[in-house]
Amino acid sequence: MTSETPLTIPTPEQIRRAPKVLLHDHLDGGLRPATIIELAREVGYEGLPESEDAERLDSWFRESADSGSLERYLETFSHTCAVMQTRDALVRVAAECAEDLAADGVVYAEVRYAPEQHLEAGLTLEQVVEAVNEGFREGERRAREAGRRIRVGALLTAMRHAARALEIAELANRYRDLGVVGFDIAGAEAGHPPTRHLDAFEYLKRENNHFTIHAGEAFGLPSIWQALQWCGADRLGHGVRIIDDIQVADDGQVKLGRLASYVRDKRVPLELCPSSNLQTGAAASYAEHPIGLLRRLHFRATVNTDNRLMSGTSMSGEFQHLVDTFRYTLDDMQWFTVNAMKSAFIPFDERLAMINEVVKPGYAKLKSEWLFHDPAPGAAPTSGSADSAG
Repeated sequence: MTSETPLTIPTPEQIRRAPKVLLHDHLDGGLRPATIIELAREVGYEGLPESEDAERLDSWFRESADSGSLERYLETFSHTCAVMQTRDALVRVAAECAEDLAADGVVYAEVRYAPEQHLEAGLTLEQVVEAVNEGFREGERRAREAGRRIRVGALLTAMRHAARALEIAELANRYRDLGVVGFDIAGAEAGHPPTRHLDAFEYLKRENNHFTIHAGEAFGLPSIWQALQWCGADRLGHGVRIIDDIQVADDGQVKLGRLASYVRDKRVPLELCPSSNLQTGAAASYAEHPIGLLRRLHFRATVNTDNRLMSGTSMSGEFQHLVDTFRYTLDDMQWFTVNAMKSAFIPFDERLAMINEVVKPGYAKLKSEWLFHDPAPGAAPTSGSADSAG
């Protein structure tokens, strides 16, 4: 598509069909409500706020995440983790995760979880990883049987308030050719800087392994600076607070601070999660979310779900919000998707094959449908090629 081509504002169905790439999704934040209820019965967990009606439980998770109470938000994960303590439960949850993402048009996903949070029933760290990997492969198989394509890689997460980061990093390295594609560290940023776990990051760098760090979600620019300059992160989990280093004058002129310039110049991938960022107060609305400016300035921005259950979202849902808010086109969707695929933690040739054999042909097919339709009313010139400045 060229800048002279009329805007191709996608329909909801086209958004769902579009090939999408997901880099930031938490396994324990994406369970099906019905599965939570069934697993709770199987393991005898009696702590659910709603143990009979899946729709009401689904609403409780979303309302709790939107409550503004950190305690209530964190409670949501205590319930999901409580039913993810057995091998069978982990296999099931991982398989359903892959199925659900594939049904939503996701062709590649990196799904993260903290193995240390699934040991209460006696599983070892290795057994947790192997169960989740088995589930992802089963979900991929079911997706193929349904005529869908998806590849899922696991990111092993360490909790920044705990003291097992090096142990989890070593675990990620042992399983790096067996379904695990990288490492992550998560948890409350304030008071728990990633620099407390430098031994884990130094180990991963010595092993030439990939890692991302939750940074710049709540704590701001110091968190981003530490993740990049002290720890050497390949990507920023969220990174939305980089907007604090960008000044926009009344006349629209934009000035980047040195950290923002570094992030853009180095093409540091930002794992942006719009709906989740609204819940945590990073933006007051989708229109005010930094993703609009970051896309315009050609940062390596990507679109992600974070916690599909708690945010009541999906990749299609996230893109729908952006299309509705910024009138993003299929070109824009492809730009975000190519950004994400370029930033994935699988080998370069495999990323390139996904871009050239799956992503670009998928969007080309959707764009070709517009040859037989009028452009969207009120369309303005497109923002440019899907591949520019990725």
